[in-house]
Amino acid sequence: MTPNDADARGGLRAAVRAATVRLREAGVPSPEIDALVLAAHAAGLDLPGVHKAMVLGLPEPATYEGLIDERAARVPLQHLTGRAGFRNLELRVGPGVFVPRPETELVAGLAIETVEALVSGGMPARPDAVEHLHPPQRPVVVDLCTGSGAIALAIKDEVPAAEVHAVEISDLAVGWATANRDALGLDVDLRLGDATTEFADLEGGVDVVVSNPPYIPVGMEPVDPEVRDHDPEVALYGGSADGLAIPLAVAARAAALLRPGGVLVMEHADSQGETLPAALRHTGQWVDVRDEVDLTGRPRATVAYRSP
Repeated sequence: MTPNDADARGGLRAAVRAATVRLREAGVPSPEIDALVLAAHAAGLDLPGVHKAMVLGLPEPATYEGLIDERAARVPLQHLTGRAGFRNLELRVGPGVFVPRPETELVAGLAIETVEALVSGGMPARPDAVEHLHPPQRPVVVDLCTGSGAIALAIKDEVPAAEVHAVEISDLAVGWATANRDALGLDVDLRLGDATTEFADLEGGVDVVVSNPPYIPVGMEPVDPEVRDHDPEVALYGGSADGLAIPLAVAARAAALLRPGGVLVMEHADSQGETLPAALRHTGQWVDVRDEVDLTGRPRATVAYRSP
């Protein structure tokens, strides 16, 4: 059977083509990919399998049209599949938890590079900035505002020697994070609590703190409906007009947790690449503060070292 024969008979290939057009008209940023992913999800196949099914002219799965309806209404793709890829992991996500973004993989990577260097007895990428760091045998890492657990679990997955702790204020998000931890079998201490007060038992003994806190300026509405209408507000807004009130409160907690020379890695909005580092320097708690850009060249994460 040729592709044209399959199209003439309808089936999955025609359904995916029609779905792609519909998603494009609805403003979905990646209509072709989303149409294929949802077809694979509806058919219980992987992407190579769904391509083969299209070539063979197999019928459209019964649930496919409904999934496309929801995606056209800008329900997040990850809510429809129940899955989100993050570095080497597949995470469970859905309503009530922030869907991890590709740019946050950079943030996790910066923390992972630091922890790997500590485990190996080496130093992070800028040895001139870490003269106060004495690599421990088992680095202690804390993820503040963990959400789905993405960063904490990625660190434990890629650096098994690390002792990883994480906290999240939303009980719904903690439910998703707990499900992810248990499904992946990763030993992470996960707590329900306030990132600005938690971990009294770890004060002064942490090597790396990583955080993707809420940072959208109050009054600034996200453009994407997937974010605006579906991500929980507690994970989005930074508590002030500049969006830095909550990040700075979280950074203050990080300063109390870290030992001298310990490392903070914090995600921020692309508009905060200068303001967050400047605010951290102003506290006097941090030295060798620098900012990192993501793969699109936008400011994305601040790295700072706890002053002695």
